[in-house]
Amino acid sequence: MAFYTIRELTKEFEMTPRTLRYYEEIGLLQPTYSESGRRKYSQKDRTRLYLIQRGKHLGFNLQEIKEMINLFTIDRTGEKQLKKTIEYGNQKIEELEQKINELTLLKKEIVKIKSKLERTLSEIEV
Repeated sequence: MAFYTIRELTKEFEMTPRTLRYYEEIGLLQPTYSESGRRKYSQKDRTRLYLIQRGKHLGFNLQEIKEMINLFTIDRTGEKQLKKTIEYGNQKIEELEQKINELTLLKKEIVKIKSKLERTLSEIEV
């Protein structure tokens, strides 16, 4: 079985050792320890790190990521995990649509103000 050190994983995933330890503290990672007390991360931990990074990139928070990852441990078919991921995905899509609408309104307001300012400037320059 392959094991990874903190140094290897922090380099591969471009994160700090503190981040790995934090993920361990909140139960996302479960390294074993060598006789000398050094953490040894398994392939499972490495896969979890990939899923954590991907989830964060997609806008999920750590609690949501943890829930989705742990569901696979409970249900090895992956069905519950997939359903929860779809549910959270739908929530993220709704949040993004709301943000897009808010930004669209803001853009319209800024364009309107900009037009007024440009007209005022052109009147001054005449």
